[in-house]
Amino acid sequence: MDNRTGVSDSADIISGSSGISYLGTTTIESSPDIGSLNKLSETLESLLLEPTNSYSDAKIILSSGREIVVHRCILSSRSPFFKSKFGDNNVKLKLKELACDYEIGFESLFSVLKYIYSGKIKGLPKDICVCVDEECSHEACRPAIDFVVEVMYAFHVFQIPEMVDLWQRRLLDILDKASADDILVILSVANTCGKSCEELLSKCIDILVRSSVDFVTLDKALPEHIVKQIMDSRFNLGLDKPGSSSFPDKHIKRVHRALDSDDVELVTMLLREGHTTLDGSCALHYAVAYADAKTTTELLDLALADVNHKNSRGFSVLHVAAIRKEPNIIVSLLTKGARPADLTPDGRKALQISKRLTRAVDYYKSTEESKECSKGRLCIEILEQAERRNPLLGEASASLAMAGDDLRVKLLYLENRVALASLLFPMEAKVAMEIAHVDGTSEFTLENVYSQNLANAQKTMDLNDAPFLIREEHLDRLRALSKTVELGKRFFPRCSEVLNKIVDPEAYSWKNTPEERESKKQKYQEALDKAFNEDKEEFDKCYAISSSSSSTSGVVNPQVPQFTFQK
Repeated sequence: MDNRTGVSDSADIISGSSGISYLGTTTIESSPDIGSLNKLSETLESLLLEPTNSYSDAKIILSSGREIVVHRCILSSRSPFFKSKFGDNNVKLKLKELACDYEIGFESLFSVLKYIYSGKIKGLPKDICVCVDEECSHEACRPAIDFVVEVMYAFHVFQIPEMVDLWQRRLLDILDKASADDILVILSVANTCGKSCEELLSKCIDILVRSSVDFVTLDKALPEHIVKQIMDSRFNLGLDKPGSSSFPDKHIKRVHRALDSDDVELVTMLLREGHTTLDGSCALHYAVAYADAKTTTELLDLALADVNHKNSRGFSVLHVAAIRKEPNIIVSLLTKGARPADLTPDGRKALQISKRLTRAVDYYKSTEESKECSKGRLCIEILEQAERRNPLLGEASASLAMAGDDLRVKLLYLENRVALASLLFPMEAKVAMEIAHVDGTSEFTLENVYSQNLANAQKTMDLNDAPFLIREEHLDRLRALSKTVELGKRFFPRCSEVLNKIVDPEAYSWKNTPEERESKKQKYQEALDKAFNEDKEEFDKCYAISSSSSSTSGVVNPQVPQFTFQK
């Protein structure tokens, strides 16, 4: 066992009735009873692993809705926290109410419960604590830090101090390898844990005092008294001083407050006063980090900011967007000319930032259970595509030409294509549709087109007149749908290729026989299967994941829809 960290890959930490053995400070004497203790530990752990056969009598409900069935007698005997919670015969506990200061994920909670049941804790789960970046050592990437922080906080909440100390030591060992933004997360939780994490808190503060993290970032992430302590230390050490560029003046603060309220009009009025500019106040960086995605788009539309401007930390707006993990904002920036190849002072591109924030297990095996999983994967795909080439806008023109010159036919083609994209690739379609503002346009139907123009007319419809009867709002929708298709082709070429094969005029030919339709259905289904499993197959070649995750390898994604072609 690694006596320094206590959480090496092969380590088991065993708890006995007379004490805890961890970090090499206490040992269990060799005796014939050691085998019995191990057997007891395994038996208790099996109660948690096989809840359907274990007479469980309580549940812990996560914010995602997932449930873990538990046993009140075991948890109450091992933790004074659970003893008090189950005292009134409460059989359902909501984790969000138990641990309200920081969110605990399913894997982290389950790891903590396994220790409570068995008295053993093993190393970091490789399938959970590995990011997407293949060049990363994964010792201090964000997935690993998130897991350790969540576990430490959970032990703090459940009042098991010896384990808080163990996981604190793990974090102390990797602080010098963590990024400044990850230190902010560690410090925030260490402050929540109070006296039990004083050493961790102190070291995190020392690192941030000497870092380039600006006042605004500190102020948004940390309590006021800690921010003051960091800034005072900087001043005392001569690293900073009042009135410097790292501390925003009152005019910049007013711009930031306006962005907090999503009031772009007020921002414009403040800029007219001439005290600052969007670049001078790093307003675009601020909006990308903290404001609504729509506010960022409106700010970009003002065309008053340099989309590649860097802040005092040397971060471009795209770097900040990668940290936030919001695909809509990343697409908006790229379409406005943001450079994906720009580097941070420590040599990272936006793509690498995004990869190191995303768990590999989520990227390659994302499901509908977590929107954040899908967001991380989308951000990476968008940035990879942006780095691969710099496509010209208007790529959809060739496909649109196939639909004919008639506006009605073109609009119907676009409606069908975007609707199909929403069905097959909901996250990707949502990003493109929001950037193109499709929801703000009127949906195209023949009834809407003709209702106003032919309300009192007593004549037969002539569909050839449709291009001349389409109202302005339908032209707006056509433009929005066209932009959606263009964005899809630009940033999601894999998905677009599948749609190209399906939205083929021949696929809807009335002359097709049932056999031909069935053959095409099979062909399109195979194309979808390939598209959905492409990334998973690539991952299986690069990583050796845990048995629980690898058991699903090679199975067709359950999200892939099945087609039914009708006459």
